[in-house]
Amino acid sequence: MINKRLGYASIAALLLVVIAGCGDKPAAAPVNEGGIATPAVVSGAGNNTDNSDNTAPEEVVQDVENTPEPTPESSNPATSEPSPTPSPSAAVEKQSQSIEVYYTDNQQMDLVAAQAKISFTSDLEKYTEAYKALQTSEKQDQVSLWGKIELKSLKVEDGQVIIDIHKPEEAQLGAGGEAMAISALTKTFFQFEEVKSLDVLVDGQQVESLMGHVDLEHPITRESASE
Repeated sequence: MINKRLGYASIAALLLVVIAGCGDKPAAAPVNEGGIATPAVVSGAGNNTDNSDNTAPEEVVQDVENTPEPTPESSNPATSEPSPTPSPSAAVEKQSQSIEVYYTDNQQMDLVAAQAKISFTSDLEKYTEAYKALQTSEKQDQVSLWGKIELKSLKVEDGQVIIDIHKPEEAQLGAGGEAMAISALTKTFFQFEEVKSLDVLVDGQQVESLMGHVDLEHPITRESASE
């Protein structure tokens, strides 16, 4: 009787072992189209997962406040407008002034003063017009001593007027005529208070004498001209 019970117990234990072994048997791997079985992966940890593989990436937060906004490009680029043409009324008005101009008489015996009216917009133009007035005379008894002498250029520097002339042969005068010509020039220019000195050049050169008779100073000052 006892032997039968032990035999039953042994059979029951063997069945439990067999049943337990069947429960842990891996499932058959599915067969793919090529006939090769793909091994099935059985997780022995049940629902437990590896946290290292599923770590969420850190969020990248953009600083919106400190990010400069893109500047929109203008579809219509600005174009420079042409400068308006000044109207004639905006031009500088000329001044008029009556001056004394010096000539000689028909016999070249003495200087004769005459009135002339000049118009100008600057000192440079004023002195140029004064020289032109010396070259022409409206009266027959007033002869110009500078009519045949060409004015090449005229400059103004710190109260000094620099005249560059060209003197042809027909403009040559005697000693008396040369002295009066220099006097007529200095009297005409020194009536302008701002003119302190006058320098006369011949073809750009400082010469000792204008016509070979009278010494020519460089420059002629207001004081030396009055002597």
